[in-house]
Amino acid sequence: MPRKKQPLDFEQSLASLESIVSRMEQGDLSLEESLAAFEEGIKLTRECQSILDNAEQKVQVLSVENNQLKTEPFILEQE
Repeated sequence: MPRKKQPLDFEQSLASLESIVSRMEQGDLSLEESLAAFEEGIKLTRECQSILDNAEQKVQVLSVENNQLKTEPFILEQE
């Protein structure tokens, strides 16, 4: 049975994205290679954004209730 591809962590995704940008900025890629690199960059950008969105959901919100600080989980409403 084929293994499901494990998602990269944020740092790995960001490093890969930076590498792609660097290669594209050098201007040595063919049109096909540039398009493939751009597509991969978009995929990595979406993965990074998803990771950041998930991290945001874990943020604790401080609130004051009866003059006492209380923490509550940050809940992002689903669209």
